[in-house]
Amino acid sequence: MKLLSALAMLAALGGALPADALPAGTSPPASVASMRWHQRILLLVTPQPDDPQAVAQRRILAEWHAQAADRDVALVEIAGARVSGASDSAAALFRRYRLSPGAFHALLIGKDGHVALRSAKPIDAGILQGTIDAMPMRRSGER
Repeated sequence: MKLLSALAMLAALGGALPADALPAGTSPPASVASMRWHQRILLLVTPQPDDPQAVAQRRILAEWHAQAADRDVALVEIAGARVSGASDSAAALFRRYRLSPGAFHALLIGKDGHVALRSAKPIDAGILQGTIDAMPMRRSGER
């Protein structure tokens, strides 16, 4: 996933990417399960795309984009019942990660699939970076 492009589009749209906003020749997003061992995931759950906490988290990610790309971070966002960045349904992700649809959640999911961070407020870039850099795969030299 091209995090820089996705973040730029998210910032411009102020929310989740519509399915028809993918650049020509781009394949649809993969499932969260298929990203395992390839990408770390920041799962952002918001009641609606313009939720102030979601806007703040997107701003943090936009400012941290180069470091996020270096750490193989993919953004998956659920705004209401709409998922962007992954092909999973909102209901499946809510069940899998035990999330409530009416509240803000930010989860950092490691390449091995474990939830490394879970927050009810936006996660600061320094916390994201420190958590990722302490992960075994990152320390062993695997991005």
